[in-house]
Amino acid sequence: MEIIIAETSGFCGGVRRSVKLAKSAIDDGKRAYCIGPLIHNPQLVNKLEEDGLKVIGKDEARKLENQTILIRAHGESADFKEELRARGNQIIDATCPVLMKIYEKIMQKEKEGYQVVIVGDKQHPEIIAMDSFLNNGIIVSDETEAKNVKDYVKLFVVSQTTNRFDYFYDIANKLKENNESVVIENTICKATENRQQAAKSLSKEVDCMIVAGGFNSSNTNKLYQVAKKYCNNVFRIETVKDLPLQKLSKFKKVGIIAGASTPDEIIEEVVSSMDEFTKEEFMNSLEDSLKKVYPKEIVKGTVIDVKDDEVFVDIQFRADGIIKLDEMTEEERENPKNSFNVGDEIDVYVIKLDDGEGNVALSTRRVEGMKVWQELADKADNDELVHGEVTGFNKGGLTVDVNGVNGFIPASQIATYFVKNFKKFVGEQWDLRIISIDERKNRLVLSRKEVVEEELDALWDELEEGAVVEGKVARLTDFGAFVEVNGLDGLLHVSDIAWSRVDHPSDVLNVGDEIEVKILKLNKEKNRISLGRKQLLEKPFEAFANEHEVGDVVSGKVVNLLDFGAFVEVADGVEGLVHVSEISWEHVEKPSDELNVGDEIEVKIISIDKEEEKVGLSIKALKEAPERTERRPRRAQRNQDRPRRKVERESNTNFGDDDLNNNLGNLLEQALSDKGLLDSEEE
Repeated sequence: MEIIIAETSGFCGGVRRSVKLAKSAIDDGKRAYCIGPLIHNPQLVNKLEEDGLKVIGKDEARKLENQTILIRAHGESADFKEELRARGNQIIDATCPVLMKIYEKIMQKEKEGYQVVIVGDKQHPEIIAMDSFLNNGIIVSDETEAKNVKDYVKLFVVSQTTNRFDYFYDIANKLKENNESVVIENTICKATENRQQAAKSLSKEVDCMIVAGGFNSSNTNKLYQVAKKYCNNVFRIETVKDLPLQKLSKFKKVGIIAGASTPDEIIEEVVSSMDEFTKEEFMNSLEDSLKKVYPKEIVKGTVIDVKDDEVFVDIQFRADGIIKLDEMTEEERENPKNSFNVGDEIDVYVIKLDDGEGNVALSTRRVEGMKVWQELADKADNDELVHGEVTGFNKGGLTVDVNGVNGFIPASQIATYFVKNFKKFVGEQWDLRIISIDERKNRLVLSRKEVVEEELDALWDELEEGAVVEGKVARLTDFGAFVEVNGLDGLLHVSDIAWSRVDHPSDVLNVGDEIEVKILKLNKEKNRISLGRKQLLEKPFEAFANEHEVGDVVSGKVVNLLDFGAFVEVADGVEGLVHVSEISWEHVEKPSDELNVGDEIEVKIISIDKEEEKVGLSIKALKEAPERTERRPRRAQRNQDRPRRKVERESNTNFGDDDLNNNLGNLLEQALSDKGLLDSEEE
């Protein structure tokens, strides 16, 4: 067997630089963080992580302070890097120099009035970072999307650095059709372009091509696509363990090319492994080279044949695998030929090693379930929440569906309060925290209580005594209304609904009403919120006093009778007193002799005391006072006669005892008359 290695293989300059910076960052046992895998080679990433370079996501990176953070070759936005620096972190920027030049170029073109278009994968981190340097960039991934970019005066088109040359120019030329001026800048990395050219040349002269590199590497995928165009037998491998020795033994000339993220040692190991054996030795060692495959595990395989109801897969085992229709996903089952293509690399679940016909029974449907378990395990490790739907209940708690996996919420973990009726929760969807997970026992235990408690803590922190907030009436009771405020229930006591008397909250409020309330008191420990509504309303007495003055006549209703007077409601929440002396001009013994509770009467305001909030009322003031009658005719006559008698008495100088008595009597009568003590003739 002849083995030919492509002239350009292995690390490109940018990747080599980033690996060097990473190793320097963790030199001498230091610890550093990398946002996303440094390169698309899991073997090297794992080795670096063992040495101290931890891979994290953006959200986790935003929480770091005073740490060493490595920006990988794909790059990140300038704003994001500045955000990390602001938290005291040391940034080691391993962004590929080629990308740095592209950033400068597209920003300059945008300033010059060009609409910048980036050709590439919208989800690729390189494209995401590139787009972040533009105010209004456009990303297109195929010719159909390119057709929709039209009527621009000036377009500037750049490429993802790992694109195929023909792919980029096909899309760029399509943009020319509907736009006035299009400037095309080939920003495909020279190393990538050289590798693709080498893959093309080598594929034409060999029987078989091996493309080495990470399975998720974009540039390695492009090399594989180029090789497939010019060679019928192309195999993708990540390490020497993926070599298809059984198939390679029949080829005389084999070409090898590696992606930009493939370490030199992997290439050397592949070549050494293949060069070590002759064809005969290949055959002798074939059995040893076959993968060890076990039931209930997920393995990688290559599709070798697709039929209407089954798919054959090479899993590098002594027998091929077969996926029956009922073991495909719902989407795959509808049309297997649209879902699978010969040469596709797929993950399959091993059901059993012999299906009775000598094939290994495989499943893609069960892979999804296994992946879900893995995702759940990862979320549990990272303390992330999961989303589930309540599907049923039993004596111990609730059953839930989390991405197709059956989980359980114990009764004590349902809510922050004691739950008696489980049935009412069926059908609801919740965010949940994983308490424990055991895939082997098919056990997933979750908690809603912990999530609610965390949410409540955050909601409580947003509340403040004295604040006026919007609320929604959730339910009514005899003693008040429960109002939802900021996601929490507060009590609006019946006495705080209005200034006037409220017999029942339903007389004023309805469930669902949106009202404005004031937070009167907060007690986080007891989970109690006291609310007030009347505190936001004008006091009835103030309103009455502002609208009326002494002398006004108003209507009212008698609401209470006491010995000293009658209380009359003259407005909602305002009562005035009619003193017993103000009921009638005639003497009234008791108010109840003249009035009854419930009587509608008119009264006159005779006083308003704003400080004491008292109103004085009068009924008799609305009636004329009775006239005084002539009741003393004899006294008037005596007054007329008095001077004459006096003269007579004075002229009579000779008088006896009888005369003396008469004179004394007259003097006494006149004195009493002058004092107003003689009222009738009989007196």
